[in-house]
Amino acid sequence: MSVAADYLQGLTPRTPTPPTVPVMTTEHIRGAAPGTGPATVRGQDVVQVRGLRKEYGDTVALDGVTLEIGAGEAVAVMGPSGCGKSTLLNMIAGLDRPSAGSVRVHGEDLGSINETGLALFRRRRIGMIFQFFNLIDDLPAIDNIALAAQLTGTPARQARRRALELLDELGIADRRNVYPAALSGGERQRVAVARALMNRPALLLADEPTGALDSHAGEQVMDLLIDLNQLGQTLMLVTHDRRLATRCASRLVTMADGRITGERTLERSA
Repeated sequence: MSVAADYLQGLTPRTPTPPTVPVMTTEHIRGAAPGTGPATVRGQDVVQVRGLRKEYGDTVALDGVTLEIGAGEAVAVMGPSGCGKSTLLNMIAGLDRPSAGSVRVHGEDLGSINETGLALFRRRRIGMIFQFFNLIDDLPAIDNIALAAQLTGTPARQARRRALELLDELGIADRRNVYPAALSGGERQRVAVARALMNRPALLLADEPTGALDSHAGEQVMDLLIDLNQLGQTLMLVTHDRRLATRCASRLVTMADGRITGERTLERSA
């Protein structure tokens, strides 16, 4: 079962603007055991992509892409629709297989892992944030979050305890028993962020994380991503939003026609 199948797309009703997102603590992104968390791989490459090519019939979605993302980096990938940036993210997430080339994440060659192993690897090592939240409609917030750990074998009580800690850190502990349809867009995205952090991933992938939010909620999510990265969380963003990229990333990668066309270091804007 893939990550995309694990989470159902939530609804997006308009509700009052949520309170400001508080700063995360290092406890909530630190690895659960030696060698499993972001801080333990600092100074190494968390992502190594070599000569990546992806073909869908006669269409070439990726054409010889090579990219490294170091531990603790925040990299934004930008480009026009159809340029290959979402395909690249799916390859790094292990949601799709390359036609040629290789992807290594946290030292693991994804091409050498079978589908069952890839599903488990994603749940343990990769956190994903989607544009439309992908929460399960018939589970309250706390269970949407806890499920990510339960799928890796964590006992339900322990999973719910960590889920509540994350909800508290994100300022929405009082919404723990609320179902997605009754949450605002900003609240739902914070639940999605908590779910992505549940297993203390080596890599956090975000696909247009502010695309479905109003400007205020979008600013809150940007601030949260900055806080996480400053505490050591390795982050890759795929976005059309230049403000999101320049605020949250330390490096900008541009793509066109399935290729990387440029890279530059960023100084985060205010």
